[in-house]
Amino acid sequence: MNDYSGKGVLCVAEARHGKLSSCAFELLTAAKKIGAARGEPVWAAVLGDGESVKAAAAELASRGAERVFAAKHASLSEFLDEAYAAVLTGIVSKEKPRTVLLPATVFGRSLATRLAVAFKAGLAGDAIGLEVEGGKLVATRSCYAGNVIAGVSFKRAPEFATVRPMAFPRAEAGAAGKVEEWPVELPALKSEFVKFSADDSGEVDVTAADRIVSGGRGLGKPEGFEPLRRLAKLLGAAVGASRAAVDSGWIPYKHQVGLTGRSVRPRLYMACGISGQIQHLAGMNGSDTIVAINTDPDCPMMKLATYAVQGDVFKIVPALAAEIEKRRG
Repeated sequence: MNDYSGKGVLCVAEARHGKLSSCAFELLTAAKKIGAARGEPVWAAVLGDGESVKAAAAELASRGAERVFAAKHASLSEFLDEAYAAVLTGIVSKEKPRTVLLPATVFGRSLATRLAVAFKAGLAGDAIGLEVEGGKLVATRSCYAGNVIAGVSFKRAPEFATVRPMAFPRAEAGAAGKVEEWPVELPALKSEFVKFSADDSGEVDVTAADRIVSGGRGLGKPEGFEPLRRLAKLLGAAVGASRAAVDSGWIPYKHQVGLTGRSVRPRLYMACGISGQIQHLAGMNGSDTIVAINTDPDCPMMKLATYAVQGDVFKIVPALAAEIEKRRG
């Protein structure tokens, strides 16, 4: 579609079982930045089934989306990428946004590739930054296991990008936009939804956590995470980890924080035994308050920290947990 000529930024919001993902509000922040630089409007689209779609659309409108397209259909009750892509292709074809943003999640990655192929357009995956330079959108993303940061630009519209969760702060409530019900006409589908199995581990998801207690190579072994898990449970926090700890097999990859793991933006980030390699710092330096516990006072993490505590993690963390338990009775 070389003759495509569009204007506007469209955010595709992820909503599961009637609840909006916080990624949707982060996309709105990114979209507002692009829209302000180009003088273009910000829109959003949300798909699903039932009254929850209207509620989700209203919330997006209250966070700064000037128009919100609410697509409601029984076939959209569960995420089926073929059906969702068909609806979004119709929205993009008719409304012609210049830029389309999706979250860099299973949901967003699956849809973004389908849409990019449908429109024969460029796709920047897992962007950690978005800038407008000379009118062109430039997406910043990590490459080669986080050892290279590259800028990716687009030759023409539409521009598709998936944005890493927590790469941008969440949009706050503001002027209310307009919610528009989008008519859904689905073609004959070749796939069907089978079932959804929720994670029943009871662990707090590191990508959505307001508090994270994270460990690194300084913990020495897998058992080194046990004091951190105890403290995290007391704080209602997620357990994070550096790449070194994950590569050593001490903790699963889903806990990894950094360019090659998850980008996070919690209110509190506790780094225990983490020296602070640049790839790790890039994934968590947007945290509001950083507490570092390390025996090396000169390591990068200690210099970045809001509060730097020099000492033994295995003495300080248990003592901190015990003090919290004491004060709570």
